[in-house]
Amino acid sequence: MTAAGPTDPLPDQQRAVLALERRSWPGPGAKERAIREELGISPVRYYQLLNALLDDRRALEEDPVTVNRLRRVREARRGRR
Repeated sequence: MTAAGPTDPLPDQQRAVLALERRSWPGPGAKERAIREELGISPVRYYQLLNALLDDRRALEEDPVTVNRLRRVREARRGRR
């Protein structure tokens, strides 16, 4: 398996992670349920993928609003530690 090049598009699973992150959630547990049902992965794996996506230039190009919002949240959390 080769590493993704700078012009390679995001894989479908990574696009699906960004799409799920754009949505709003009605209550506790709804997002985790959707992660399992729609993506077929655990919430822990989802957040691992999401965190890696925040550092991927292709994700920023795909969805700059979501990626920049999540980067700000991540930085704010790091600042509180």
